[in-house]
Amino acid sequence: MRHPALLALPLALSACSTTGDGYPSLLPRPIESRDAGEVIRPDVIATPDAALDSRISERVAAAEKIATRFRALALETESRVAVARGVAPGTDSWLAAQVALADLNRARGETVEIVTALEETAAERIKAGTPPYPALDAAIATLSTAAAEQAQKVQALEDALTS
Repeated sequence: MRHPALLALPLALSACSTTGDGYPSLLPRPIESRDAGEVIRPDVIATPDAALDSRISERVAAAEKIATRFRALALETESRVAVARGVAPGTDSWLAAQVALADLNRARGETVEIVTALEETAAERIKAGTPPYPALDAAIATLSTAAAEQAQKVQALEDALTS
């Protein structure tokens, strides 16, 4: 026997050929078949709150009154600024325009106070874990826009007086 290794070869190969029971399955494992996407939770709907609705409507009504007064003051301030344009600071017409601008800015500040109070209410709701209240969010958005427009008007009149 020249090659005893050749005789041992069939014996060695038979040891490698076993049934498939010892191998892992190639089928997907349970962890691989689960959904890895984000969990979608339905939006929580705020329950109606009569007291909050009442406070919102009171604040919106107050802001509307302030807006009406602001428009009247803006017309008066525009006329005073037009008279005071180009005159030296400290003159009577310049001082009258400055006083009118201060009154106008005070009215704008009242609108900002209302927006701030509504935003504080929204922040308290968030801290308490209650869902957003659509009427409150809408009032904040509307009044914030009005306050921004009022601020632009005041700034434009101040710029007109200084130019």
